Formats: sequence, C-alpha cells, structure tokens
Amino acid sequence: MRLDRTTPPEGTLRDWLDQRAEAGGVAVVFPETGEELTWAALREGAMGFARSLTARGVANGESVAIIAPNSREALCAFYGATYGGFRAVMINLAAGRDAIAYALDHSEARFAYVHPECLDLFGAAGARIEAIALEGQSDALLHDVVPSDHALLMYTSGTTGRPKGVVHSHAGLLAGGWTTAVAHRLGPQDRGFCVLPIYHINGLCVTVMGSLVSGGSLAMTGRFSASQFWAQAEQAEVTWFSVVPTIISHLLHGKGEPDEACRARLRFGRSASSALAVETQQAFEARFGVPIIETMGLTETAAQILSNPLPPEPRKIGSPGVAYGCEVQIQDGEGREVPRGEEGEIVVRGPNVMLEYLKNAEATEGTFRDGWLRTGDLARMDGDGYVFVTGRLKELIIKGGENIAPREVDEALYTHPDVVEAAAFARACTRYGETVEAAVRVCDGSQLEPAQLIEICRDRLGPFKSPDRVHFMAELPKGPSGKIQRLKLADILPPV
Repeated sequence: MRLDRTTPPEGTLRDWLDQRAEAGGVAVVFPETGEELTWAALREGAMGFARSLTARGVANGESVAIIAPNSREALCAFYGATYGGFRAVMINLAAGRDAIAYALDHSEARFAYVHPECLDLFGAAGARIEAIALEGQSDALLHDVVPSDHALLMYTSGTTGRPKGVVHSHAGLLAGGWTTAVAHRLGPQDRGFCVLPIYHINGLCVTVMGSLVSGGSLAMTGRFSASQFWAQAEQAEVTWFSVVPTIISHLLHGKGEPDEACRARLRFGRSASSALAVETQQAFEARFGVPIIETMGLTETAAQILSNPLPPEPRKIGSPGVAYGCEVQIQDGEGREVPRGEEGEIVVRGPNVMLEYLKNAEATEGTFRDGWLRTGDLARMDGDGYVFVTGRLKELIIKGGENIAPREVDEALYTHPDVVEAAAFARACTRYGETVEAAVRVCDGSQLEPAQLIEICRDRLGPFKSPDRVHFMAELPKGPSGKIQRLKLADILPPV
C-alpha cells in the first residue's frame, strides 16, 4: 500500500500496519532511552494485545481504554485495539480526575490498558473497569475489520461543558494522516519528532498516522523538554517536528540551539492547535533557521484541515494556510458561502471528518449543517484561498456592542520580546457588558510592567480594544495540547 497524493488511503489500520511490518524497517526511536521499535515488533505487540482482548470476549467496535503517556506500550495498545477491531479510547492524562472518570464511564469500556506510571491516576478515577496487561498468550481469531468501523474515541477538553466523545473510523484516521503527509510531502525518508501526547489528536493523527501513511518513522519522547529538545532532535536525526505555539515560544526564549547538522536536516517545524503570533514565528525562524509551517486542525477532523505550503511555495505569515485533502469554506450564519475577504465561520467536509459525537445526537446534529462540519472559528479567506482566523465564536469579546477578537490583542502583546505567553479575555462589566483584560507570562528576569503592555496595545489597537488590566502569571492554564485555555482566565483571575 503506497501513498497516493490525490486519493485518500483505502483499507484499515490493520492493513497498513501489516504492510509496513512486511516491508520492514524502524517505526519509532525513543531518544530518552535509546530504544528502537521496528514495524514488525510494533505489529507483533499490537497483534498480541488484539488477540488477548478477543479472547476476553470484547466485541467488534467495543471501547477499550488506553491510559498511558507516550511510550512503546501506548503505541502497541493503540495499534492493538484498532488492529483487533475495537474502539481505542485515548484517555487524556491532563484532564483531571473527574474528566477521566467521566470518559471511562461514558465510553462504556470494560477493559483498559494502564501504564505503570498511570496506576495512581487510574485508581483515583474510581472506574469499575478491569486493567489488563499489554502482553498475553492467545491464538484467538480476530474480528473482521472494515474501513467504516469505529477506530478511535477521543474526548474534547470540555471547557464549555461536558467533554464530547469524538468518534473516528479507520478511514477517517488514515485520512487524517494523509492530509498531513500530502501537505508536508512526507515520505519514507522522513522522521517526525513526536513530543505532543498521543492522547491528543495532533500527536496521534499528525505524527503517528502521518508516519504510518507516508512510510516514514518517528522519534518519540514521554513529554516535551525545552532543555533537551534540540539534543534529542539531533540524536534521533529528525527531519520535521509538530508542536504548538507555546512550545515554539518556550524554545525561542530558551538557551538551547540546534547544531549545524540538525539545522541542515530539519525540513520544517509545524505549528498547530492555536494561532501562532506573527512576531514569535518570525523571531523563531530568524534565530534557528528552521521554517515554521502554521496549520490548523480539530479533534473532529482527525487534526489537519489547513496548512501553509512548504518553501519555496508561498507561506502567508499569520494564516494557517489552505485546505489539503478536504474542502473548507467561510459561511455566514445561514450556511451561505461569503465573498472572499469577508468574515464568517470556517466549515469543513471531507474524508477526515468525524462520524459523530458518541451518544450525543443533539450535539452531532448541531455541529453539522448540510454536510459541513461547523468549527466555531471565525475567519476570512483571501483571493488565493488562504484562511486568516480572526477568533472563535465563543471567545469573542463584545464590548459596548462591538466585537473584539482576542487574537488581535494577543498579537499586540506578543510584539514585546519578553512576552512568552499571552491571552486576552472578556471580563463582565456594568458599563459595556464586557471589557478587555489580558494575562501574560514573561521570560525570567524581565523588568516589564503591566502599564508598558497596555501602552503597546493602545498604540497599536487604540484605547477601545486595549486591555484595562494585564495580569502577570507564572503559567497560563493550558489543555493537553498546550493550547491556552482562554475561557478559564476570568474565573482564575480576580476582578478589581
């Protein structure tokens, strides 16, 4: 099975893992331990887990929970669940006890693979499901698997309510890896660097599925380390990496540097999960000499829907790019496509779009309109098809009846070189209904004062859009992907 750059992959994850195993070669290296995992060994581990689940009477399509950090065991468990025809439930380790307990209960999983590091977390969740070992002896016949079968159940962060369980098929997951491989021209010679957790859609579909579909390999770490990132990239000989804006900012403000061989080998870095500040991207590229490709994706779309092209094709700084492997439109509230240059909601349809929200027909129906998935993101599209995100419907600050996009304030704050993280947010106000405040994290040793940042915003945006207060924080709240959780700030930070 080979990558076709014009047609989504056919078959199932079982088919593709079989093909990679038969072709041979290294699937994953682990810089922290020096271990290697071949495609053949990965299939062997996956098949063993699949047979042990089948022997326990797990039905085709039934949920199997996976509670593990990035590791050989997590990969074998994920591939094992999907190889056996089961629905892999990737549990978000950063979600907190209540959210983990909810996901385990809602998924109706009877069995879970629990990594030794996660036993306390699993116990605290109080779930009444059985933890089982990864290895087992069984010759049970596997269930038949077809591309439309459920393969993944992944829960959203639930920042605006109960987490929703996003369901993807085998075909959808493969399409998610395919959109990445096509956009970034990935091939067997490429080795991605997976520092994002694979219990998040970016880590799972962009890097893991991207390597499966393209025939490349991965370097994987248990977690991101700013101090070790470049050394690990050098050791593992990676050719690309996928991270989030907060990681790019931390690397930019860190002391480490890639050596010349690493710089020459790295084709690009990839940014996703939230908007990347223009100044941060430009400063990173100027310092490290590595182009950053800004992209956009969702859990509901098996990650990527938009990407900037690779150099030397035109990248538009400040845009997550154009559609690859799917259709993207900007629509008004009635579902009509708006003219180029006008603001509306990003909608998407294609082979990578989710099947449904599990056991939530109302939410599923509300997310789809005439076959298009509504993302909740506001944007405009230029004449070349590049999308420029202006904000989120749920995050808009409405001050005196005027809409203010928090990202516009973020961009102004990031113009100061000491700002590592920034997020504007709405604060309830009796005079205007809502007013603007912001939270920032600054680099160690900075002498920056809030008044200086407010003045920068006033100069760039005018007084009306500028924050009344800027809060300095040691760390801004983030979800598992590293995305700043803007909607939590008003609750965390006290009003005047």
